[in-house]
Amino acid sequence: MTTQVALITGASSGIGAEVARKLKAKGYTVYGVARRADRLADLDKDGVRTFEMDVTDDASITAGVKRVLAESGRIDVLVNSAGYGLLGSVEETSVDDGRHMFEVNVFGAMRLTQLVVPHMREQRSGRIVNVSSIGGKIYSSLTAYYNGSKHALEVMSDCLRIELGQFGIDVVVVEPGGVRTEWPEIAAAHVEKNSGQGPYAHQARAVAEGLRLSETGSRLYVPAGVVADAIVKAATTRKPKTRYPVGYGAKAIITLRRLLSDRAYDSMALRASRGSRT
Repeated sequence: MTTQVALITGASSGIGAEVARKLKAKGYTVYGVARRADRLADLDKDGVRTFEMDVTDDASITAGVKRVLAESGRIDVLVNSAGYGLLGSVEETSVDDGRHMFEVNVFGAMRLTQLVVPHMREQRSGRIVNVSSIGGKIYSSLTAYYNGSKHALEVMSDCLRIELGQFGIDVVVVEPGGVRTEWPEIAAAHVEKNSGQGPYAHQARAVAEGLRLSETGSRLYVPAGVVADAIVKAATTRKPKTRYPVGYGAKAIITLRRLLSDRAYDSMALRASRGSRT
């Protein structure tokens, strides 16, 4: 039986690193890549093949895919896990910063997909798992750029699923809620930097406080391994679902958004973002 080959982006920590380890344990040949190669040393020790890849650099992406194919001859699973959260009001957030986040969260994933699809199509099989967020289905104060990037990833994944199904290639979206990784603290720092001192300061304070609940062990935030399990299931099950919401309340929140009118959801989101004005 041919050994399956997986390529995981954003593998330097958190969800991506956990996925790489779990797929390796299932017998896959796993390539874990990230922008900072120095943070991949632990995966090397676990038998994951690692190298530097910057998903915003086309030369880096192209060289990385060529390397995997040269060494292993195939790519069966692509997990687009690289991403970060840029939070802040639209008024105060630099468009250049927003553009860079779209380059990482959306266009990097799409360019990698472009590069692996010809090989998957030739072998008449493959699985592309895009790590989105419940933010791809909802909206809230000070999340326009981040949630916008995840909305884009969701609909582009839907289009890909229709395009690629005829070639035996599945496209699956995983939608985490709150996860205990580096992400919440980085996102909290962003929202404070962008909107912590101006007219949206009370909202920024409320958002940052909510994000930092991840540090207290709040049940609102699940360990990275829980999300990794969902991604591994999406990558390996014979007939995957199109979407896997995962984490505390993820399904309920997405369902609530679908059931509520825009105005009713607006009212709920506004109440959640008021925070303390003192």
